[in-house]
Amino acid sequence: MIMDNSNEPQIIKVEWSDRWQVYHRLKALEIQCSCQTNQPLQAVPSNPQTAIQLWSVVKQFTANRQELIDWLNQCWQIKSHK
Repeated sequence: MIMDNSNEPQIIKVEWSDRWQVYHRLKALEIQCSCQTNQPLQAVPSNPQTAIQLWSVVKQFTANRQELIDWLNQCWQIKSHK
């Protein structure tokens, strides 16, 4: 997923079988997105917070289980060092 600084829609590359779940999660987070029949999912990362949320949602659907476990462990490590 490539982010730029414009408010142009970005194509979000997820499996076709997952795109509606991703779309509904982005809508729940109030991230501007669209998902038309037989078209790729698109979203507008309008600010850094939205971009991070978008990245996080996509990661949940594209990473394998071990990557997600490692990511969560790293988050816990960072919190425990503060």
